[in-house]
Amino acid sequence: MLFNSKFSKLKLVAIFATLIFLTGLLSVSATKASSAQAQSYIISAKSLSQLKANLKQLGVTPSHELKVIDSVAVSLTPAQLKALEKKQKIKASINHKVELSGRALGQRRWQPNSVVNQQVDAHYIHNAGNYGGGVTIGFLDTGLDQLPGLSTDLYGRDKAWGTYDAINDIVSNYDDEASGHGTHVASIATNSDYDSNGRIYGIAPNAAHVGIKAFDAEGKATYADVIRGIDWALQVKEQINLRVLNMSFSGPIRSNYWDDPLNRAVMKLWQAGIVVVASAGNSGPDPMSIGVPGNVPYIITVGAMTDDYSAFNYYDDKVASFSSAGPTPEGFVKPDVIAPGGHVSGLMSFDAQIATQHPEFHDGGRYFEMSGTSQAAAVVSGVVALLLTDDPSLSPDQVKCRILDGAYRALNEDGSLRYSVFQQGAGLVSAYNSISSQENHCANTHLDIAKDLNDEQHFSGPANINQDGHFYVEGLGDEFVWNLAQEQVNGDALIWRMSTFTHDENWNNTASTDALIWRMNFETNALIWRMSVESNALIWRMSLAENEVATININNWVSPE
Repeated sequence: MLFNSKFSKLKLVAIFATLIFLTGLLSVSATKASSAQAQSYIISAKSLSQLKANLKQLGVTPSHELKVIDSVAVSLTPAQLKALEKKQKIKASINHKVELSGRALGQRRWQPNSVVNQQVDAHYIHNAGNYGGGVTIGFLDTGLDQLPGLSTDLYGRDKAWGTYDAINDIVSNYDDEASGHGTHVASIATNSDYDSNGRIYGIAPNAAHVGIKAFDAEGKATYADVIRGIDWALQVKEQINLRVLNMSFSGPIRSNYWDDPLNRAVMKLWQAGIVVVASAGNSGPDPMSIGVPGNVPYIITVGAMTDDYSAFNYYDDKVASFSSAGPTPEGFVKPDVIAPGGHVSGLMSFDAQIATQHPEFHDGGRYFEMSGTSQAAAVVSGVVALLLTDDPSLSPDQVKCRILDGAYRALNEDGSLRYSVFQQGAGLVSAYNSISSQENHCANTHLDIAKDLNDEQHFSGPANINQDGHFYVEGLGDEFVWNLAQEQVNGDALIWRMSTFTHDENWNNTASTDALIWRMNFETNALIWRMSVESNALIWRMSLAENEVATININNWVSPE
């Protein structure tokens, strides 16, 4: 069409201008409609790389990459959010606007320092290039979240074997742990993250790990579930090189150690070549407060010490007041060693049950501060992994011997024991000293696990109780009498010193087949000293008749100290 007149040209310009204006209005309207439908979310997923790839396929770009909580911030329409949920399992929270207020709840925001490695001399082992590689640690607990630091080792290699759910009898590559306890414990042993000073968090950051989930979100389990988890560990130990099994839980003692079904399963693990590390329990400081399975004489049972919030001032360290003490009913000295268990920082999802119940101890990102013998056991599990990386040929008995031989005893200034062996065992674990040790025959040599399991012969330890009501170790003198009237947890002027015990003569390696040397009188709640051995029966507050389903709990929460 030809426009030959000025009027026609002006008319055409007006039409175009009108069309452009209307188009602009429609465009603005469409944009507003689109914006009204979109919502900013914070999206988290097990795999951050997969999440970003799926968002790219949807044609959207995150506004923020929030690595500290493995999340992204992104605007999505309802249709896009629904499409993303079909592609992978995600957690979506509205990206709310916030403003400062005067409320202090959860205000604690810190990047925790790594201190435990130095406290147990593991940093010396790291400096020599040993990070626990080639060893798998199992965590029989509440499950295991694959947070950064747990999914890969220091070199970026995958180190997670997934989780076996003993409650539902299924295996999965990933676990959505509800409690937080299992993840926290595992991270103390194997976390490959660094703190702001470049120090590694985990004791054995290159050790592989596997979760064995037998406890629910509240930290409760039945014997049946725990034992099924142990059975699975025995089935897969060769496939995944499972050398260490951490048990950060305890239950009341209801029988002799050899008659308890859970303990028998634990003894099977030890017999099969798996080093079992168990928490002493959080029922201290009273004597005879060690629980199941920590009362098994063969395994490594761990109590807790605390640095009293002064990480590298060792003079005020002390045994934590909650740490359970021995002896066991059969007269064995427990715990075997102690390890840091006061206010230990470890990984935990911000929405885990423990973190939501105690938000003041979460850093708002991925770290949570928690106390207990659970944490102390995890430290020792990491040390055991370093020991087995250094010498894979070691048997569980040899590992235990070197752990005991390398420990630092807590002493007074005059060289006497600051804490009894029923509170500290051989003392504070040392990775460096244990790996340097050449001792192989200082643990369990007077025991016979095959005869024990076959009910051919059972054993008792060297502990006794005198007429004053004080526990002591037979044949070792006044130094090994635990005077219960003395203050038990004061750490002032404490000195850590290498053990000078003669292993052939001390409690570490003593056992007999004598019958029990005492029993508990529950009518008066008093220990009765007795020489008579005509009866092996134990009397307990809680009988199995009153608890047809025996329950056992993780060491879930104690007040930090």
